[in-house]
Amino acid sequence: MKKLFAFSFSLSILALYISCQKIQENDSVLNPPKYVIDDSKPVWADEFNYTGLPDPAKWGYNIGGHGWGNQEKQYYTKDAKNARVENGVLIIEARKEKMENNDYTSARLVTKNKADFLYGRFEFKAKLPKGRGTWPAGWMLATEKTYGASDWPDNGEIDIIEHVGFDQDRIHGNIHTKAFNHTIKTNKGNNVVVPGVSDDFHIYACEWTPDAISIEIDGNKYFTFPKQSNYGWAEWPFDKKFHMILNIAVGGGWGGQKGIDDSIFPQRMEVDYVRVYQGVKK
Repeated sequence: MKKLFAFSFSLSILALYISCQKIQENDSVLNPPKYVIDDSKPVWADEFNYTGLPDPAKWGYNIGGHGWGNQEKQYYTKDAKNARVENGVLIIEARKEKMENNDYTSARLVTKNKADFLYGRFEFKAKLPKGRGTWPAGWMLATEKTYGASDWPDNGEIDIIEHVGFDQDRIHGNIHTKAFNHTIKTNKGNNVVVPGVSDDFHIYACEWTPDAISIEIDGNKYFTFPKQSNYGWAEWPFDKKFHMILNIAVGGGWGGQKGIDDSIFPQRMEVDYVRVYQGVKK
């Protein structure tokens, strides 16, 4: 009789344990952990408190002049005349000068394979170039090809800053995916006019979590792209590591829509800092 009682008691304990596990599982489904960004201290930053070439431990270069998929007119170099740090800021400078088959030079700095991130808050404090034909950007691309047949747009793009000189002071924030991109007129994004973006520093930021991407300027969010429950990778490839890019393009399919004013060069983008914050699930 005692053995039967002990067996029954053990079964009851087991049933209670299984029941508790199911309650925890259901609770995690109904109330999944929330990713919370800790903006008290960056996990990665470049404050540009040095002089010379950009820190090679943090920045690499894209080099070349083949149009970069946008019919751009510049040749990207790794020369100090196009990218350097002085007086506490990173300077990316577009110049009117011939290189190979291009009439302009500039720089495109990347953190690929040096600083790649999954989720977080990404901040650029920057002053932008001015003039028709300039196309500065601070943005992010997937570090590895994971989805689809093409690197772009299948693996995604996050544009934290875009500005075209023929439309002065209008700042654009966008995302691009296989399902949502400008080539098929389904692009997701927004823009806002902020006077003085070429005269003063402003803070451009993106917050990227498992549930949404939002883009802001000076703390004011003007675009949010939430992940829908029915999205697959074609709509939401934003679950893999991305890296940051800073560049000035010249001309191109968007930046050159109203031509290029050669009298404006050289033009520079100045970056006071780049900071990345990450978080935890709570």
